[in-house]
Amino acid sequence: EMVKLWIQSALPFKPKGRDSRRAIASQMETDSSLFLGAFKNDTLVGVVIGSYDYRGKGWINRLAVNPKYQRQGIGQRLIASMEKILKEKGAVVICALIEERNQESIAIFEKLGYVFEKSILYFSKRESEYA
Repeated sequence: EMVKLWIQSALPFKPKGRDSRRAIASQMETDSSLFLGAFKNDTLVGVVIGSYDYRGKGWINRLAVNPKYQRQGIGQRLIASMEKILKEKGAVVICALIEERNQESIAIFEKLGYVFEKSILYFSKRESEYA
């Protein structure tokens, strides 16, 4: 259901890499508290995944809300809940990587006090196109 929600929300999906059943299951087994869902009548309508690096930095990842339920505060509540969990783990800095085309997510994070860090450039080295 989480993957269906990502697809509905037009998030990038890498089923042969980071978004494979195996990769997601491994993440859930490591720390299931970093997976949050929002439900309406037993239907998943929103999801967010967090990560914590144990050096004081938390990450908010893969925020998605079913388009039918957007602009109802679901994303904001998911972010606030994840922030609380990350702070309880020791995070003093909470970050989110957002693709430039995702203006809705940019707006919600800005509304919640997140600041665009223009001095940081993101580089990646991938083992495959699926990662």
